[in-house]
Amino acid sequence: MAYTTTVAVKTYLGITGSGDDTLIDGLVTYAQQIIDSYTHRMFEAGSDSTRNFDAVRDVEGRWLHLDEDLAAITTVTNGDSTVVASTKYVTEPRNETPYYALKLKLDSDLVWTYSDANEDAISIVGKWAYSEAAPDDIVHVAIRLTAWLYQQKDAPFERTATPSLGIVTVPADLPRDIKMLLEPYRKLASY
Repeated sequence: MAYTTTVAVKTYLGITGSGDDTLIDGLVTYAQQIIDSYTHRMFEAGSDSTRNFDAVRDVEGRWLHLDEDLAAITTVTNGDSTVVASTKYVTEPRNETPYYALKLKLDSDLVWTYSDANEDAISIVGKWAYSEAAPDDIVHVAIRLTAWLYQQKDAPFERTATPSLGIVTVPADLPRDIKMLLEPYRKLASY
C-alpha cells in the first residue's frame, strides 16, 4: 500500500488531466522509499509477516526486545513451540504503537525459552511497521514530497546563480519543511 495516491497528489498540484499519471504513480512509490529511508522505518503494513528472535540474545529477564517496529500482533510463539496468549504479556509501550518489546506478565507461568537452539526460537506473526495505516503527517509528507519530485522534472538540477539573473536555485536535498515533519519519526538507533 502507498502512503498517498496519484489522485491526492494531482489534487494538491491542481492537475486535472491524466497525461502524467504514470509519472506521478512512479513518484508516489519513490517518495515512499525516500520517507522510509530517511526515517529508517515503514509506516504501514498491509499484511502479516513473521519475524524470529533469539531466546538468549533478544531476551532480558521477562522482556523480549524487538528489532523492528510492530504495529499489531497476531501470534507469539515461544521457543518451546508454546503459543503465548495475549493475556500472558504486555506490549511496550502499552497504549500506542509501534511496539518495541513484549514483557511477560509476572502472574504468567511463562519464561522466554527454547527447546533445541536459541537462535530464531521465538517467533512473532504480526504487522511489522510503525502503524497499520500511515499517520496523517506521513500522508501529507508523501503528497508534498511527490509534488516536489514532480516539479523537479522541469527544474535545472543543482544549478545556482544570483536571483537577479532570473535563474532558479534548486536544492539538491529534501525541502526543509519535509525534513522538519519527518524528524520526529526518525529512528536513530535499533532497539
